[in-house]
This record gives sequence, C-alpha cells and structure tokens, in this order.
Amino acid sequence: MTRNGSSPEHAAWTGMVPVDDTALAVTDTGGPGAPVVYLNGQFATQGYWRRVVADLGPGWRHITYDERARGRKSRVSADYSFEAAVRDVDAVLAAREVDRALVVGWSYGAFVGAHWASRNPDRAVGAVLVDGAFPYDWLDEAMERRIRTLFRRIGWLAPLLRPTGLVPRMTAEQQADSNIELGRLSRERELGPVLDAVTVPVRYVVASGTSFGSRGDEQERIRTSLDGVSARNPNIRTHAKVASDHGAVLRKDFRAVAEAVRVVAALDGGRS
Repeated sequence: MTRNGSSPEHAAWTGMVPVDDTALAVTDTGGPGAPVVYLNGQFATQGYWRRVVADLGPGWRHITYDERARGRKSRVSADYSFEAAVRDVDAVLAAREVDRALVVGWSYGAFVGAHWASRNPDRAVGAVLVDGAFPYDWLDEAMERRIRTLFRRIGWLAPLLRPTGLVPRMTAEQQADSNIELGRLSRERELGPVLDAVTVPVRYVVASGTSFGSRGDEQERIRTSLDGVSARNPNIRTHAKVASDHGAVLRKDFRAVAEAVRVVAALDGGRS
C-alpha cells in the first residue's frame, strides 16, 4: 500500500523467501487490494486461513506463509524463538515490497501480530488478533513440567505426520521450549506494556471453551484479561466473542474474523 492511498498492482506469486539461516514458503495473491498478512498458530500452516481469505475475496492482497520448519516447504532453522518469528514478518513484507499492512494473527500469531503492530505504528494499518495475546500469568513450574510431558507423549506421532506438513519439523524439546517461551511472554508485566503502547486499531475475535492442553476453565480465565487491556487503551476492542473453541475458530467462525478485518481497514481512514 502506498503513502498516497493507492495500491499498485502486484502479480500473484508463490515461492521461498530467505531469512537468516532458513527460507519460508510464501503465497501472495497479488492485485491492487490492501495487503493483509496472516500469522499462523504456533505449529499451524497457512492453509488454516483459507476460509477467511475466501470470505474476504479478491478485493484484498492476501499474503500467507509457513513459519520456520512448518508446513511442507519452509526449511528448518537454528532459531525458533519468538523474536525470530517477529523478524520473519519483516522479511516477508520486504520480499513482497509491502510498506504497510494489516496483520491478522491466530493464537501464537496473535502475539506476533501484537508485537509487530506495537513496534511498527507507521507500518501497521491495524491488527486482528484471534484468540491470543491475552496478558495473563498462566505459566509456573508445574505448567512447564506439564508442557514438556505433553510434547514428549505426542512426539512419537511426529515422524508419521511430518511428510504431510501437519506437524513441524521440530523436536519435542524445541516445541516445548517455544510454548514455554510464549508463556513467559504472556505474563502481564511482559505483554501488558506491549498492548498499552499500541496506537493503531486492534480488534480481538475471542473464542470460547478450551484450547489444546488446557483444563477446566483455564482458557476462559485467561481471556478475561482483555477487559483491562481495553480499559487502558481505546485503540483495542473486542470485535466478537464467538461460540467455537480455540482450535475451531478459523474453521467455524471465519466470518467474524473476516468482518473484523473489514472493520480495522475502515478505521485506517486516510492514513493509507
């Protein structure tokens, strides 16, 4: 999107974008529409966004990609840190010659989107955060042990599913480390200031019920932290509380996500 409010025509493109010691599989639908960049769940793939992309239609420039070691084509790396994930947003945008974009993130991707929008107010049109980026202190020593145990237990499935692209080409330890790092970044003292500093429109789509590995009402208690965020920062609002759970929200409530994208884009006004 250019500074004068128009968007140049870009051809559709699919390929690999080099970054650091790896390369990411990227799909860019091209066209003159406003660029929307989709940020996946922690171990998910760009295919999760297909219903949202279809609902928004061809009037937008949709950019999806698979993070390091995710999907069938993105390559492995020595760095699966959260900061690497944020750097990868910049790498993809630079490779596709995108100056400003609207970021849409689900779960882990919501954290990446929140950080990127907070750090880049001149480049972010806004953000739609789908059931993630809630500032809440849910990680303790017992939870760390639970996470490591969980990933060890499901580790035997990885060699069977990796050829399909359904699981990352990461060890159980690397996946657990990534999840634990996210828990630390979720703490109120860590994520709260990031969200308080946001100066662009942000809309949350909040799921209901449980998420993978959660118990009882843990996930709903985490979601309540959003009330304090909205009270402190008028740029951040809840667009919708939907009925589907964390894992099904992009499949069952994709229309709510697409509508939130439209709302945020409209709020950008003349800043494009």
